[in-house]
Amino acid sequence: MKTFTTLKYRTALLSALAVLLTCNAAAQAQTSGTTIMQATSSTAQPADKSMAALFAPHGALRASINLGNPVLANLDPKTGAPVGVSVDLATELAKRLGVPLQLVAVKSAGNSVENIEQDKADIGFFAVDPKRAQEISFTGPYVLIEGFYAVRNESPITGNEQVDKPGITVAVGKGSAYDLFLTRELRQATIVRIPTSPAVVQGFLDQHLSVAAGVKQQLEQDAAKVGGMRILPQRFMVIRQAMGVPKARGDAAAAYLASFVEEMKASGFVAASLAKNGIEGAIVARAND
Repeated sequence: MKTFTTLKYRTALLSALAVLLTCNAAAQAQTSGTTIMQATSSTAQPADKSMAALFAPHGALRASINLGNPVLANLDPKTGAPVGVSVDLATELAKRLGVPLQLVAVKSAGNSVENIEQDKADIGFFAVDPKRAQEISFTGPYVLIEGFYAVRNESPITGNEQVDKPGITVAVGKGSAYDLFLTRELRQATIVRIPTSPAVVQGFLDQHLSVAAGVKQQLEQDAAKVGGMRILPQRFMVIRQAMGVPKARGDAAAAYLASFVEEMKASGFVAASLAKNGIEGAIVARAND
């Protein structure tokens, strides 16, 4: 009886110590700005160890999460943790690889690209762009979102064709997909780069600029908050959101990730995630988009 009681006491003590260590690790992760999540295998089959080594050479799958695009990710108001379709896809991929998941949350698309280039992340969620493709192997898009212009109610601009004119200033999120696109497309208007996409509308107002460019959902949210703005009726681009892995990881990793994304679209996983996270206006990409 005494031996059993002693064993029971030691077991309880070890359990309490494990909880304490877990809480301490979580607190350190929160302080550093990195959210760490554990993931286990989602199937009865063993994880592909060769793929796990390609995607997670440091032990955990480090996923760069861009909080600057509300279609992809937001912070849960209750927990403060990143949530969204990109988080759901990263979680599922980590489960399949059989490795822990580490979310590296950043405020802009530019920061997310830097995470890949500087080996701070193993995968990321980006708009497909030729410039980014120099360092990143992209999958096919998993979701399509739209880039729109917004102006003040009293602005004489009523259509996209009136934007690329001398004297017109266009606010964009620095390093965003629409920044890269408009840098190539606009010939006469002046582009003014704001540090992050969520700050575009405020920068547009503070600097008295002519036009704010951005993801439609973000512009609609910000315009509703500040008032006195309207969204132009036509999109200026379709943003093809894809997953990406550093090209240095090789063709095998790129092919595996591309196949994963196609399965997630075809199975309804992406559509279900968008619905769960309350995202409207985003379209699940087809296989040939």
